[in-house]
Amino acid sequence: MKTEVSTAVSFITKLLRGTGLLSEEQLHHFSLSLEEALGEHYLHHWFPDAPCRGSGYRCIRINHKMDPLIGKAALTIGLTRERLFSLLPSELTMWVDPYEVSYRIGEDGSICVLYESTPPPQTDPTGPVDSCKDKLRIGRASPSKAFNMMTVSS
Repeated sequence: MKTEVSTAVSFITKLLRGTGLLSEEQLHHFSLSLEEALGEHYLHHWFPDAPCRGSGYRCIRINHKMDPLIGKAALTIGLTRERLFSLLPSELTMWVDPYEVSYRIGEDGSICVLYESTPPPQTDPTGPVDSCKDKLRIGRASPSKAFNMMTVSS
């Protein structure tokens, strides 16, 4: 879980860093606070054997409302939710799941993968573990509209 949470925190922090309006010290404190909040929030909702289980609970969402965990971390550095709204995309969805972290900017944006790893071999012979991202794509009526996406590599 640590790698997935760190990946999500790093992505959000890089979005904030890109504005040029926060100091490195503020960004560092924000990162630490958000990492702690996500780790605590996901503690009993992390299922490596069933990565999609609890995915909605682990979803980070900004759409006319600020995700409460991001808002809480922002308050630790003196940022109001209103100010945070002005610094981050107005429509952001991020899924933090075992073995995968992905995001979408905009309601019709493409799903972009920030982190992906291979689950360890299963002891259950029922088949491979499906990613939550693939399940979201199943049944999609039309292809996504084109959006410029920011990708992050480590």
